[in-house]
Amino acid sequence: MSGSPDTRSLVSASSQLNLMEIDTIDDKEFDIPQVDTPPTLESILNEPENEEEPFILEDTCLLNTENIDAHSCETSSLASSDSGDPTHLKRKRKTVELSTTVHGSVLRHSILKGISAQIVSAADKVDAGLPTAVTVSGVIVVGTSHGLALVFDLNQALRLCLGSTATGAEYGAVSALSINHDCTRLLCGFAKGHITMWDLANGKLLRTITDAHPPGTAILHVKFTDDPTLAVCNDSGGSVFELAFRRVMGMRTCESRCLFSGSKGEVCNVEPLLTAPDLKDHPITQYSLLAMASLTKILVIGLKPSLKVWMTFPYGKTDPTSVPQLAWQFVPVQKVVNPVLAFCRGDTIHFLLVKKDETGTIHVIKQRQLQLNCDIISLNWINSRTLVVMDSGEKLRVVDRPSQEELENLDVAEVQLVYNSSHFKSLATGGNVSQALALVGEKACYQSVCSYAGQMVLLGTKSAHIMTLRNWRERVDCLLKQERFVEALSLAWSFHEGTAKAILGLFGDPAKRKGVVADKMVEILFQYVERSVKKCPEHGKIQVMEQHFQDMVPVMVDYCLLLQRTDLLFNQLYTRLVENCVARGIFLESLEPYIVSERLGCVTAPVMRDLLTHLQDNNMMDSVENCLIHLDITSLDIQQVVQMCWDNQLYDAMIYVFNRGMNDYINPMEKLFQVIAPPLREGKALTDEQVVMGNKLLVYISCSLAGRAYPLGDIPEDLVSQVKNQVFEFLIRLHSAEAGQEEELYPYIRTLVHFDTPEFLNVLALTFEDFKNDKQALEYQQRIVDILLKVMVENSEFTPSQVGCLFTFLARQLAKPDNTLFVNRKLFDQVLEFLCSPDDDSRHTERQQVLLELLQVGGVVQFDEGRLLGLAEKAEFYQICEFLYEQKHLYDKVLDCYLRDPLRKEEIFNYIHNLLSMPGYSSEEKHCVWDSALLHIAELVTLDPAKSADLVAMHFPEEVRPIITRLQDDLLVFQFLRCVLDQREGPNPQALLRLSPDLHELHIGLLCRFSPRQLTDFLKASQDYRLEEAIQITEQYQLHEATAYLLEKKGDSNGAFQVLLKTLKDKLSAVTSEKRSEEEGETEREEESPLQRVEGSLGDIIALCHRSSQSLNQEQRGVLWFPLLEAMMSPQKLLKGPDTRTTSEVLKELTMKVLNSMSSFIPLPAIIQRILQDPVYGKGKLAEIQGLILGMLETFNYEQTLLETTTSLLNHDLHWSLSHLRAAVSRGLHPRQDHCNICLQQYKRRQDSPDEIIIFSCGHLYHCQCLQRKGSGHAEPRLLQVWSCYKCLSSQRGRGGVTTETGRGRTTSLAQTKVTSREAGEEGRKVFAETTLDPQQSQSWDQLRCLYRGPSRLAILSEISHCHGNEKAGLLNPSQPGRGSIFHSENFQLKLSPPPSVEE
Repeated sequence: MSGSPDTRSLVSASSQLNLMEIDTIDDKEFDIPQVDTPPTLESILNEPENEEEPFILEDTCLLNTENIDAHSCETSSLASSDSGDPTHLKRKRKTVELSTTVHGSVLRHSILKGISAQIVSAADKVDAGLPTAVTVSGVIVVGTSHGLALVFDLNQALRLCLGSTATGAEYGAVSALSINHDCTRLLCGFAKGHITMWDLANGKLLRTITDAHPPGTAILHVKFTDDPTLAVCNDSGGSVFELAFRRVMGMRTCESRCLFSGSKGEVCNVEPLLTAPDLKDHPITQYSLLAMASLTKILVIGLKPSLKVWMTFPYGKTDPTSVPQLAWQFVPVQKVVNPVLAFCRGDTIHFLLVKKDETGTIHVIKQRQLQLNCDIISLNWINSRTLVVMDSGEKLRVVDRPSQEELENLDVAEVQLVYNSSHFKSLATGGNVSQALALVGEKACYQSVCSYAGQMVLLGTKSAHIMTLRNWRERVDCLLKQERFVEALSLAWSFHEGTAKAILGLFGDPAKRKGVVADKMVEILFQYVERSVKKCPEHGKIQVMEQHFQDMVPVMVDYCLLLQRTDLLFNQLYTRLVENCVARGIFLESLEPYIVSERLGCVTAPVMRDLLTHLQDNNMMDSVENCLIHLDITSLDIQQVVQMCWDNQLYDAMIYVFNRGMNDYINPMEKLFQVIAPPLREGKALTDEQVVMGNKLLVYISCSLAGRAYPLGDIPEDLVSQVKNQVFEFLIRLHSAEAGQEEELYPYIRTLVHFDTPEFLNVLALTFEDFKNDKQALEYQQRIVDILLKVMVENSEFTPSQVGCLFTFLARQLAKPDNTLFVNRKLFDQVLEFLCSPDDDSRHTERQQVLLELLQVGGVVQFDEGRLLGLAEKAEFYQICEFLYEQKHLYDKVLDCYLRDPLRKEEIFNYIHNLLSMPGYSSEEKHCVWDSALLHIAELVTLDPAKSADLVAMHFPEEVRPIITRLQDDLLVFQFLRCVLDQREGPNPQALLRLSPDLHELHIGLLCRFSPRQLTDFLKASQDYRLEEAIQITEQYQLHEATAYLLEKKGDSNGAFQVLLKTLKDKLSAVTSEKRSEEEGETEREEESPLQRVEGSLGDIIALCHRSSQSLNQEQRGVLWFPLLEAMMSPQKLLKGPDTRTTSEVLKELTMKVLNSMSSFIPLPAIIQRILQDPVYGKGKLAEIQGLILGMLETFNYEQTLLETTTSLLNHDLHWSLSHLRAAVSRGLHPRQDHCNICLQQYKRRQDSPDEIIIFSCGHLYHCQCLQRKGSGHAEPRLLQVWSCYKCLSSQRGRGGVTTETGRGRTTSLAQTKVTSREAGEEGRKVFAETTLDPQQSQSWDQLRCLYRGPSRLAILSEISHCHGNEKAGLLNPSQPGRGSIFHSENFQLKLSPPPSVEE
């Protein structure tokens, strides 16, 4: 393709002809090898790209991770080269992040100045008009509005001017252009429907085609296929035609064939599959594929060998103004090149892969779609991986198809793009197009955007523009010109790793490509450092300078490490940065994270010295330590570094330097011992720093004995055994190197034991685990144990816990099956004596716990059990006794241990419960435990009555009576019975017992003695006592409320009333007596005043009267209520003087409460008469009883208003429902036909006798006689006749029988209307005879009545108006109605809402 001048790309031509002002590339400068044949576009396409995406991606949205940039979790498309805000490059952290994808400027936008000038000149000089269409191949052709075609070569020189303004006036504007594959022929389509063919070699007109398509339509598209004798055209009528060019006997002809008629759906875009010469043997090319895009779908057809539709694909729901787009491209997928059709209408690009399998079958497979948030008006492939789309805002978007990333967004509004709207509207032929096609044409720019050989040409109203992919070096340089060094490095690294998109200009094997890019990155790094040093602010705050270098240095370090160029970093770049002291400091500090993460393992000696010096000068000692333990320190002055570490307490670094620098593992231990040993020897408390050192020492010893390096890594294998022996020899030394006369034996082991005995023994235990067949190690093990025993047992300076830890450790070691240790058993006896010493009461719990742990790990075998048990009991080590008793299965003895142990008494209940419940214990053992529990039941109940009751209820409910017998104390019996019987006291309600009545009565008696306030609640909750006996008990203890409750429960309401009335009178007399002050003193101690006690008693007696009045007649009610009223009114006579005013007011309020309660049961006149007879109210003025009278009248008025309002609402609802139903059933019916559905005669024509016409709501009309003959009516007692629609009934029978529910079908009318026709005097007049309710109407009425859930309003009204005994007085107090009233319902509400609406 690139071998011939006609087919070479614009890039190759422009590089020679200075088309776009590009400097010539020097091959030597860039080390580009000479090639005999330059690569062609087809060879690039055939190059495998590792695009392993599946063929069919209809049901998946997963990205192919192999095609995603390894450093691009988030994609941020950069704008074109003249856009971008450098402020977003500010660093947030010291380490550089490579997660943001940088694409740089992908497209180069250039103006074709020569062509643009010629377009303007032709418009002025030869009246060529404005440009309307463009096409590119080996030449560039621009069509104009006056019918001319201007042909330019790749030098932008005008070669040909085809046509004339005269032909333009006849044919109209050029509306479509196409050049064949060898660049010898040009097809021009015109706005008035003509098509011309030109010879591009000499400018000769070869054909003028006027009859290829229907007249009066503009040519929208004309396209050559791969066959030079075959083309297709698309007109503004939406039709597509095939043009076959022939030459018969010297005559050039054109035969037209309709491929798609616009009457079936208007096509507005066509695109034949064009094949490059390198792919001419591809199996798909023989079918001459053509894609067509209509307003609703796309079609893929084959023109050869015969016309065949391969696929149709609908767009779905789209915007009617969106422009359909089509674009073919050969794409390598899995090392096979196949054509892919990209198409869209709106914002979603779909892809269809066309391939031929081994059997010769053609498959069209839908691939993953691409969603863009824009309305696409142009779609073009610029290479096999990259698409360029233009949206309706005239912005170009470069998209990488495999990864679906948007690489660049470029605004081309300045181009002033040419649109083809006039052709789509066919204005030149009168505008005879559909509205839908004209709407699409508003944004159509098919003829002003075209792509060829990786370039895209845009046609503006006065200029031509070209868009070309930049090569990789140019994209990087573009960022460098803007001094966006970080983005330039990121983009270059993506080229280096092969993750960049739209790559151009990188050839050869991957290693060579990486080398070329790495050289470019080195060049960028030098520029970056130079620019940063020169542009560093010389004046101002130091923080500004630090921030300047903090943004630059980590980036430089990171990319040097990525390129594995530490020589460049430390020898050249660092040398340049050292000139600036701030840059030097930032550089050295930025090395730490790379050293710690082990990305930087080797630093040159000068830099290492500078690093340590800088960190030490800035007091960053933690950073010094972090760096030292991750670096190779062989090049440093070891003594100097060790001294620095020791002076600054960098113990990890010091140990690391000794180990790695000198293979010395003992010296660090000696240095640490020298610090922590003296204060431990003197008995002083260690400082925090010394504790840290001691812990590090233990960890260091543990690591050394386990073969691990400290603080990280492993000891070299050849040194593991040697280091382990050195550490053991060090630990068992008799004296330290600088021992004084006062130093005791084995100072190192003694120090470690004093420092942390459990942890040191844990270190030894972990070490001993690794000893298998190592004879030397086993000897060290025995030696260390002997030293530990000698040091700790023979000295009294160690605590029981420390000694216990040692023997627990020894017991664990001795219990191992492969144990080789020997320990004298007498030592264990000495330890036992020491721990159980009764002379020393200090640390009792600690001693017991230590001994218990020793026994639990197997130490029991080292002791005589009898002696051990005796010593434990003597020392009150009850947990030890429990441990030994459990081993002997003496569980009753265990209970004694629990009861004697003050710290664990509460746990005895769980122990007994678990032992009696869990399997694994014999019945004899359980019985023995229970006997022991019964023996100590008094202690258990005293300890926790609730848990004791729970234990009895769960396991031995039949033992309640014997237990009560054993409990001598009445208080204990009361507590026990209360927990057994009372649900609120028992911890497990499900385990409550049903005891005999005498036990309940016993509990009642105990309640009377110990907790009288809870008696009434118990009587209400329990039902297992006898009433007579309970009444006797309560009367004995004079608990009147409980007695009244029992009498009422017995049925003696009068007796209960008398008891409560007497109690009330006693309390009232206490209020009015002369000893009031004494009584008040007592009641204050009882935390209840006399008036409060009166109010409580009054509430109880009123409640009793309410309950009793329901079953009494009027006379009996008076006997019940009037004594109560008298009892409340009589004490008020005795209250005289100003001091009793408050008491009098309270008593009057309580009297009013009684009156209100009475009004529900006693007539109002009787109440008023009794009040007026009382001396307190009868004598004096009316004002004194005004309050009582007005209160009763106010209650009466309220209830009367409530009743009237409710009645009004119910009447309104009922009236509305009835009127709505009447309107529904009397609505007129409209028949479907004017004839009977049985006899098929019009009812007007039967004039022989008056006849009734029946119309149903379904619309069917019948004569009454016809229905009678068919038997579609039946009589009911309450209705004259019920009719059913014969036709609907027949259809239901045909579907499977008549339904038995009349409400399901519509065989009966909602309003069956009989219409009578009268002959004499009333011709043609319909008389409505009668209206009845059929079963369906009745059911509708019932449903309407059920719209209101809850009781009916009539029922509510009836109950409100109901009066007990038919007396009006019952209305006075609705708040105290009888049982069963609707007012007792919690859900009763008076709903004052409008009636619900019912659909007509």
